[in-house]
Amino acid sequence: MAVLVCFHAHPDDEVFVTGGVIRRASEDGHRVVLVTATDGALGEVPDGVLAPGETLAGRRLDELQASAAALGVHRVVPLHYRDSGMAGTDDNAHPDAFCNIDVDVAAARLAQVLVEESADAMTIYDSNGGYGHPDHIQVHHVGVRAAELAGVDRVYEAAVNREHMKRMIAARPDWTEDVQPPDLDSFGLPEALITTVVDVSAQIEAKRAAMSAHATQVGDFGPFLEMPVELLRSAFGTEWFRRRGMPDGYAESALAL
Repeated sequence: MAVLVCFHAHPDDEVFVTGGVIRRASEDGHRVVLVTATDGALGEVPDGVLAPGETLAGRRLDELQASAAALGVHRVVPLHYRDSGMAGTDDNAHPDAFCNIDVDVAAARLAQVLVEESADAMTIYDSNGGYGHPDHIQVHHVGVRAAELAGVDRVYEAAVNREHMKRMIAARPDWTEDVQPPDLDSFGLPEALITTVVDVSAQIEAKRAAMSAHATQVGDFGPFLEMPVELLRSAFGTEWFRRRGMPDGYAESALAL
């Protein structure tokens, strides 16, 4: 049995880019630990979703636990840092925001989890955090440093395949009627930089269940929940990574666990 640690910025981030590998690793008998950096308190939430007196941070922690259960996670570790908000917002300047925490301080906390779990591999994000979110960028830096401190040498940068996204939108332009497409010139990684392409089509219903668990984040997940399963597989049935430290031309079809 190997131990996979997946490090994410907010509750719900675990689903899109690593939900399939989490579920697949769990099904294969490996231990999976999910670490989230922030409380997600600055996420958007529709009116009327929260109960009287309920906080968004508290609700999102409950949703995270439900999503983790759907994906087969064995342990959830929230670090409870303050959500930094989207890039360019005033919240980025708060001294307690995760993006402003000293990298070594946060990395030491994450490294403690890696050592406790005897982690064999870890997922983080690429250096742009996928799409430039300050917390995602910080996850990259903190994750890289924590791996150094804990001696974990199998580090995977989860990313969207930029060319795949362009091909998918070109083939199904109606898909963007309900979903605002990202800036495809900076989103994710170019296909040439991706080392690891994992087929998670068999885990697609688990990913859908994890999406459903995040009821407050219907703006992120709502358009996908009613998709026909084949369209959902096309969009989310493959997960892509860049394995750090690998030479040009390196390719694999699964995380090395």
